[in-house]
Amino acid sequence: MTGSDASPSLTSPPFRLAYVPGVTPSKWVRVWNERLPDVPLTLLAVTPAEAFGALREGAADAGLVRLPVDKDDLSAIPLYTETTVVVIPKDHLLAAAEEVSAEDLAEELVLHPLDDTLGWERLPGRAANERPETTADAIELVAAGVGVLAVPQSLARLHHRKDLTYRTLTDVPQSRVALSWPAADEAPDLVEEFIGIVRGRTVNSTRGRRAEAQKGQKQAKDQKRGQKPAKPGGSGKPGAGSRTTGKPTARKSGGAGGSGRGRTGGKPRKRS
Repeated sequence: MTGSDASPSLTSPPFRLAYVPGVTPSKWVRVWNERLPDVPLTLLAVTPAEAFGALREGAADAGLVRLPVDKDDLSAIPLYTETTVVVIPKDHLLAAAEEVSAEDLAEELVLHPLDDTLGWERLPGRAANERPETTADAIELVAAGVGVLAVPQSLARLHHRKDLTYRTLTDVPQSRVALSWPAADEAPDLVEEFIGIVRGRTVNSTRGRRAEAQKGQKQAKDQKRGQKPAKPGGSGKPGAGSRTTGKPTARKSGGAGGSGRGRTGGKPRKRS
């Protein structure tokens, strides 16, 4: 092992992945660690407001964010769409239903936190006089009986409380989660690797340039330490040629066998 091959984890820069609340990157991180054990993956928890700044300023190489993104300087691929739910007290009348429509909230005071990611054109229900600063603050107000809150389902689970529940909310915007990174003609190698992971590519099918480079390196190593070129005729003796020019097989009957000549080089036998 050469000095450059030893302890790659000490020299390989980490891949920095930002993620917003409600997004769980653990399954992709696990695959990353299996495929690229020499490249550490660093997680950076950010708020929705901080996510895009972290990408633009170089604090993160890529981010799991909520759409939309500014395509002028960021690239993104959608990953999945989340169900929208309404968070309510357990003893609320709407808790008796399996799902709730936007019209069902007409008489409800619907909280609209400043970090909302649903992009409402028109919020259902009645608007509060003030907007809570964060979703966590809005959850506290719901628990206090002030109003109800519409959020992506993952955020309802993240802020779970025993005195609250949630129901699927229909006919409303939904949140889409995406992988985003700074725009460039080509995605950086490590970003390309992570794209392959989140898209479910296998090790053999990955199109990452790093994987292609590793494949080429492996082939080169195999050739370097591989077998010596096979000698013609497969006899393993110096100067051995084709089968017709080597020592002929001995025959019981007389003839040219054992003379050291090929079949075509001996004296022909007489016919009786």
